[in-house]
Amino acid sequence: MRRSDEDDRALVEAARAGDRHARDRLVAAYLPLVYNVVGRALDGHADVDDVVQETMLRCLRALWDLRDPGRFRAWLVAIAVRQVRERHRHRATAATQIGDRADDLADPGADFADLTVLRLELTGQRREVADATRWLDSDHRELLALWWLEAAGELSRDDLALSLGLGHEHAAVRVQRMRAQLDAARVVVRALNAAPRCAGLAAVAAGWDGRPDPLWRKRFARHTRTCGECAGAWGSLVAADRLLVGLALVPVPVALLGPAVTATAPAPAGAAKTGALVMGKPALAAVGTVVAVATATVVYAVLGGGGPPAVPAAAPVTSAPAVVPLVSSAPRPSRAPRPAPSTTRPKPKPPAVATSARKGVSTWEFGPIPAGLKAVGASWYYNWSPTNASMPGPSGVEFVPMIWGADAVTDRTLATAKAEGDVLLGFNEPDLGEQANLTVERALELWPRLEATGMRLGSPAVAWGGADAGGWLDRFMTGARERGHRVDFIALHWYGADFSAAAVGHLRGYLRAVHERYGLPIWLTEFALIRFEGGTTYPSDAQQSAFVTGATRMLGSLSFVERYAWFGLPSTGDSGTGLYRADGTLTAAGRAYRAAR
Repeated sequence: MRRSDEDDRALVEAARAGDRHARDRLVAAYLPLVYNVVGRALDGHADVDDVVQETMLRCLRALWDLRDPGRFRAWLVAIAVRQVRERHRHRATAATQIGDRADDLADPGADFADLTVLRLELTGQRREVADATRWLDSDHRELLALWWLEAAGELSRDDLALSLGLGHEHAAVRVQRMRAQLDAARVVVRALNAAPRCAGLAAVAAGWDGRPDPLWRKRFARHTRTCGECAGAWGSLVAADRLLVGLALVPVPVALLGPAVTATAPAPAGAAKTGALVMGKPALAAVGTVVAVATATVVYAVLGGGGPPAVPAAAPVTSAPAVVPLVSSAPRPSRAPRPAPSTTRPKPKPPAVATSARKGVSTWEFGPIPAGLKAVGASWYYNWSPTNASMPGPSGVEFVPMIWGADAVTDRTLATAKAEGDVLLGFNEPDLGEQANLTVERALELWPRLEATGMRLGSPAVAWGGADAGGWLDRFMTGARERGHRVDFIALHWYGADFSAAAVGHLRGYLRAVHERYGLPIWLTEFALIRFEGGTTYPSDAQQSAFVTGATRMLGSLSFVERYAWFGLPSTGDSGTGLYRADGTLTAAGRAYRAAR
């Protein structure tokens, strides 16, 4: 069960004060969490034990740098995520160097999906979820590891977002994409396990070596969507987060009692020993099984002294995670500055800024937002929030507030939104469990509160299926008409998986179908080219910029499209659609968007 922040605060403060018992208890409490994050993110790879121990060592070395002890959990998970990413980089390098022998690095006996099924005795759809995790690529597997623990009640959404260094809304978007891929994998698992197997699927599987693979998942999922025999599996999926509620952590294996990491200081006096791994006696007294001992056993030789341990030169404190709000701003030991390069690459000259009342962007927390908005010629922007207090724009660029979900329907939040302008965006992707997650009935019940602001009101923005008869949006609009509720325009999201020139036509067709169904103006509040099957895949710079040019030209020709907003403004390490970089330069897509009218 998830510990409270106050419990964490007291334990961390005691550990930092030199209480070895508190340090033992801290590791005993959190080693299972770290093991589950790393194990699922690395899919039980042979490196899991090493990464878990390295994570705990780095945590203990940097414990005195944690600014807010109440956020220990998110800070620790951030270290684990960073170590997983570092191990992925090492494995990618090894794969390049040893070619096909890279597969030998895996440990088939440590498959984390198998461990989850076996140790937690999973059956039915819970087992299918565990099996489906094998089909995700490494980027989604890392996020899955955190989201799984959130669904099980071990992490909060704030913990997840802080661990990844993301804002709440951006984290929600990434979870949404991962969930879509996970559901596709669940259907693939079910279809492949069917007895007898669909003849069409068997034909598709000809040549498959039997190992889960993102490319084969994409092929199998495509078949299940179009096959009359397999398609039924899509409609009978129980939401994965409901299946995981209350699920226990996979116990830490005794294997973690194996080879030790080299100690950096003498072991504490009176420490109990298991092989070369040592821990204080109080923690041993607190546990009652072999697994519990394994959970609490970690290398405590680094904590020989009562105060902060000395960090060897080869392992500077930069091992702490790059989550700035959680880490102390106390100065580090000075280092020799790197000489500045003698020459700088000239920035490409951007095209002239084209302005249009229609053109906008979505954005999350990002330092140079005002400069970015001006650089791309945006006339308006939004941030999935009722206020832009934390990310104000420049003069002349309109901010449009949003009521993201049911929790935002309060007198105070609605008053804040009303003070921001004359237009209000409704609920964000209420048809998705990891977004606003509202039934049509609940949304209709809350809608009069939004109407009461007197602002021009946009519909809830569904993730997909806006033109579908009987879909979420269709049922909402039908209910709104029956109840006399006001909706002034339709808000839509669209992401294209076809990176060819045909994508512009696909978007046009969707917009026209939605307009024909409801007869209202349209705001396209998220759009870009991203393919989510087979891992998150982005088009080339040339493809994305060509789509920007073609799509914005098309949008300008549709009289019923009042506004559009690209997803999104920031070009950061985990966003392949961004327009503007932190260094003040435009991406290829940004230059195309700048020229759009």
